[in-house]
Amino acid sequence: MDISLKDGLRTVRRRVRSWLGQDVFIAADFDCAHARFGSGYGGWDVATIGLDADAVVYAFGVGEDISFDLALIERFGMTVHAFDPTPQSIAWVKRQNPPELFELHEYGLAGFDGEVTFNPPADPAHVSHTMLARPETGARAITVPVKRLTTIMRALGHDHVDVLKMDIEGAEYAVIDDLAVAAVRPLQVLVEFHHRFPEIGVGRTREAVGRLSGMGYRLFSVSATGEEFCFLYDRSFQGV
Repeated sequence: MDISLKDGLRTVRRRVRSWLGQDVFIAADFDCAHARFGSGYGGWDVATIGLDADAVVYAFGVGEDISFDLALIERFGMTVHAFDPTPQSIAWVKRQNPPELFELHEYGLAGFDGEVTFNPPADPAHVSHTMLARPETGARAITVPVKRLTTIMRALGHDHVDVLKMDIEGAEYAVIDDLAVAAVRPLQVLVEFHHRFPEIGVGRTREAVGRLSGMGYRLFSVSATGEEFCFLYDRSFQGV
């Protein structure tokens, strides 16, 4: 099936599910120059204006796909700071022998500093762990370190972040809440929302998008799946 036709059918299904309260359908409402970086599975849309070798990029949630990170490095020559505390992901990255400009940090992102229980997926072939309760896999849970965004920035010596990418399996909502009270505004926030998880639901994503909008972020891209949202901060915003 043609990709454009497939995406069109996805859009129709998402609209219907949204009307039924089973999905989130929010269209991009801001236009800016952007391009897609990475594979069909692991890629993201990024606003390209102003990005260069000095840009600060934080990519949370590596899994087993660093195509996004490598594409940014190739295009801009920037350092990409990638974060994932999952042992399987860490081992996989090290086997890839990534370039020096790819820096892996073996901890995760949360709305607090400390340690969390990381529950594995039901399918052992999958890699993405979550802080959400998973009774069926609790016996295989691990404990991993997590940090707030502001804590990480201080540790790495950054006073700003140009691109913040989050694919963190349901932890994004608490991070956005924490970001709302922090004195830092990443220029771009690329986030995969996990409202498909029953314990989260579509209301949480609608609230998170509204919170980001209230912080001065403008939505410039939404994936065909309706889960990956890309925001650009409006520098003229005068809110807190």
